Amino acid sequence: MVARPRTTLLAASLALACGIGAHAARADAVSDFYRGKTLQMIIATSPGGDYDTRGRLLARHLGRHIPGEPNIVAQNMPGGVGLAAANYMASIAPRDGTVLHMLMQNMPAHQAVGGQGVKFDTRKFIFIGNTTDTPNVINSWHTTGIKTIEDVKARELVVGAAGTATASAYYPAALNAMAGTKFKIVTGYPGGNDVNLAMEKGEVGGRGSNSWASWKSSRPQWIAEKKINVLVQIGLKRHPDLPDVPLLFELAGNDQDREVLRFISADTAISRAVVTTPETPPERVAALRKAFMDTIADPQFIAEAAKMQVDISASSGEQAQKIADLILDSPPAVLARAKLLLEGGAK
Repeated sequence: MVARPRTTLLAASLALACGIGAHAARADAVSDFYRGKTLQMIIATSPGGDYDTRGRLLARHLGRHIPGEPNIVAQNMPGGVGLAAANYMASIAPRDGTVLHMLMQNMPAHQAVGGQGVKFDTRKFIFIGNTTDTPNVINSWHTTGIKTIEDVKARELVVGAAGTATASAYYPAALNAMAGTKFKIVTGYPGGNDVNLAMEKGEVGGRGSNSWASWKSSRPQWIAEKKINVLVQIGLKRHPDLPDVPLLFELAGNDQDREVLRFISADTAISRAVVTTPETPPERVAALRKAFMDTIADPQFIAEAAKMQVDISASSGEQAQKIADLILDSPPAVLARAKLLLEGGAK
């Protein structure tokens, strides 16, 4: 055996000690930063919907897993159907990891097609994690007698939507243009709950979009009593609960249309993602991402989510970031066609 010089062993020991010390120092710095602070969880919708439910659920549990265990307070910031909150995150919120946001899922696609009102870049938002990849669905109300998407090709169905720059307007508009359906889109409702009320009153015959997870958690009795008929699901794969309901892109008549409808469907993979502000220090980003994944595995969180019937099919911040970036990196021809389709059809 060749003896290693003591000076070499000493240098290696010192280097290891310095590395451990630097890691501990970074961890302590993150803990010191967050200790005693109150973080914001910005929710882009009015109270009561799925974004609000998930944002508040996370706010109750996430802080325990962040070094320093800060408090987290949920704050609703409706406006522009997600735009006001996203713009706030991009231009006003502190860039230090103290503000989180339950991003509305259509923001990457809205930015990609050059949608109005965008003052943010979702590539600069830092994704902390995503709580579900549940599909969105278009539904009819039971009193309309419309039970399948084929019925909407034969008869007009009036569907409600919260604004023109939303999935509730985009999906039926896309189907009208590419699948021969006869949706009439009524926009301007303040939020999804208002559309639900309008269905009950008979003002509209359906809803242009809602997440399947939201229906299961907020209106399970409607599903059990068959008060809503799911006509189409929007995602990249069929949900196990809806094996016989067609996907949006499956209704396309040709390959070009199919690619556009895939683009429109892609953001369901990050249906309920949490982001923080651009330029947040990397060590805090790492801590927040770890805290998110630890929360998702926390028995207390799991138990409350189950009690509330909130579907959790999570993905990491890194995975969510890649999906959002891919949406913005879609081929120019697909983006141009989607822009013309959505701007023309959702009016």
